[in-house]
Amino acid sequence: MCTPLSYIFEQKTIQEGKIMSIFTGAGVAVVTPMTETGTVNYAKLGELLEFQISNGTDSIIICGTTGEASTLSHEEHLEVIRFAIEKVAKRIPVIAGTGSNCTDTAVYLSQEAEKYGADGLLLVTPYYNKATQKGLIAHFTKIAESVKIPVVLYNIQSRTGVNITPETLAYLAKNVENIVAVKEASGNISQVAKIASLCGDSLDIYSGNDDQIVPLLSLGGKGVISVLSNIAPRETHDIVAKFMEGDLAGSLALQLKAIPLIDQLFCEVNPIPVKAALNLMGWEVGPLRMPLTTMEEEHQKHLKAAMEAFGIKTK
Repeated sequence: MCTPLSYIFEQKTIQEGKIMSIFTGAGVAVVTPMTETGTVNYAKLGELLEFQISNGTDSIIICGTTGEASTLSHEEHLEVIRFAIEKVAKRIPVIAGTGSNCTDTAVYLSQEAEKYGADGLLLVTPYYNKATQKGLIAHFTKIAESVKIPVVLYNIQSRTGVNITPETLAYLAKNVENIVAVKEASGNISQVAKIASLCGDSLDIYSGNDDQIVPLLSLGGKGVISVLSNIAPRETHDIVAKFMEGDLAGSLALQLKAIPLIDQLFCEVNPIPVKAALNLMGWEVGPLRMPLTTMEEEHQKHLKAAMEAFGIKTK
């Protein structure tokens, strides 16, 4: 088991006049547990946050895709963020998902999260609208300049229909003081290499794909914003920690060991499988909000087998 990274909490580190590195390591894109009636289960959320912290997770990412933010009302969205910030109580950074396909809505959510004490924000590319690169620059600039805390951009074309090009990321990183990182989930390693080349030290890179943690780290990445960490927080942390400590073979071995489980965690759209996995572990995180539905029975059998092969106990 690796010791915690000595530089986990790096918010407000100044690098060439720019705020950098909200965290180094594994951040969990945590689920939002629900009761059987479909309301947010705050007691269970508190237990999940404690489980993550006690098992070495380096940052909490609340109200992201995995947290079903798209089906939370604005009031629920902000209350979940507020709850997480208060529960974590500065033990590790909390990054609040406040992106929207409406710029003004994203500004509102971001300003409220900042008031609650969020350590950073995660802003997804505006979905459905499919903004041009010029539109993305205007959108992200307006949101980032409405707050003072660090901003992580979230590039996931498979969900939003639009890619943030390396050139756009470089422009934003060099012209907007608090845009400090990107969660890169394109799956395109060549694109990540170009981002690293164009941005250098002006932009931190986090893997948005659990099966590409080590490749991203090899290109200078700071870590991962992870779905896997919901059910295997210590192992996900250790993939990054081992790499940073120079144990490249150990890091790679953990990455490769996790591949079959990661495959099952994404055999249906996220967060359907990870909520099923947590329920198989006995966490009772409840159902999903429609239009997401219960995992197919055959898929759940394969998921359970992969969990047990990885060493995770199931009920």
